[in-house]
Amino acid sequence: MSSRAGSAGHPTLAFVESPVQLLNVLEWAHAHAPGAELTLVVLSPIDPMTRGQLRRMAELAREEGHQVRWEEARGGPAAPFQTVGGLSGMLRRASRIVLGDPFSRYVQLLLTITSARDLVVVDDGTATMEFVAQLARGERLVRWHRKGGRPGPRDLVFAPVSSVARRRLTPSAKRRVTVFSSMPVTDVPDGVTVTENDFAWTRARFGPPRLTKGADLVGTSLVETGVVDDGHYLEAVRALAAAHGVTRYFAHRREGTEKLHRLAVETGLEIVRPDLPLELIARRGPIGRTILSFPSTVVHTLPLALAGTEVRVAVCDIDPAWLTQHASPRAQGFLSGVTGTARDVHRLQAVSAVG
Repeated sequence: MSSRAGSAGHPTLAFVESPVQLLNVLEWAHAHAPGAELTLVVLSPIDPMTRGQLRRMAELAREEGHQVRWEEARGGPAAPFQTVGGLSGMLRRASRIVLGDPFSRYVQLLLTITSARDLVVVDDGTATMEFVAQLARGERLVRWHRKGGRPGPRDLVFAPVSSVARRRLTPSAKRRVTVFSSMPVTDVPDGVTVTENDFAWTRARFGPPRLTKGADLVGTSLVETGVVDDGHYLEAVRALAAAHGVTRYFAHRREGTEKLHRLAVETGLEIVRPDLPLELIARRGPIGRTILSFPSTVVHTLPLALAGTEVRVAVCDIDPAWLTQHASPRAQGFLSGVTGTARDVHRLQAVSAVG
């Protein structure tokens, strides 16, 4: 390990499970640790699209001079034990931990092992807003789209680990906690430092993009997470495409093949499966002069990544009628908050053709 990462034997470790998390670790390193060499640990998921994007992001991280350790963390019943066992020594030696998903059970388990004095939480999209709010209220860490339901058997079994992880993420005399975010973070807990992610690395590394005449639509995984009804979602996409001249649909990495095939057949849109996070795809171009999105992380990040270009980002509200009966009671309020706090975006009414 290079001494640039800190004193010998006390490296900076970063744990990521998604391409966006890895992107934001690179943004954090560019802003707050220029020239430092990180060890990036990829806790690889099973989903093929996510794995593909992670491999491309890992290539970029290596080009930036960082070490990447790829862990098949979900490769069978024994994989978690092998992964945790293989990382325990590094965790105990690390003086700084950078992590992308404090809600991840894997990350929470790893946090129980480390005694690092510095913990940095980088953006994992809109979940960052909920993480900070829950930490401030002293609540158990639960993803927003699951909040409101009763804890399941696995939640109860894992509760002691989650409780220790939450204490680790609470600032103390022995531990500094920083949140590096492009999201509108409010109600910051005492002792937590918030620093801004303005996507300076992305802008320096890619673009500016060539702009096309048409509009592009960003897909969402709200159907896959059980928040929005699939039939309503299809109608919303169809109405937006017709109203705004959309030609391409950038699929979210979690969207299912069957759903995307139906979208292509019934809307005529070109379905694009990005090989990198959308912030990099848009900055690299070509990209539409207008980018439409439902409430999601990109309504906050794309205006930053595309600063200085003529691209307009517009967000379409979620009609309460689109929500499934299984959606969290907090879903509508949370999604409205995502839209309402976005800067430098144009707001569109929920399309009336739906339902």
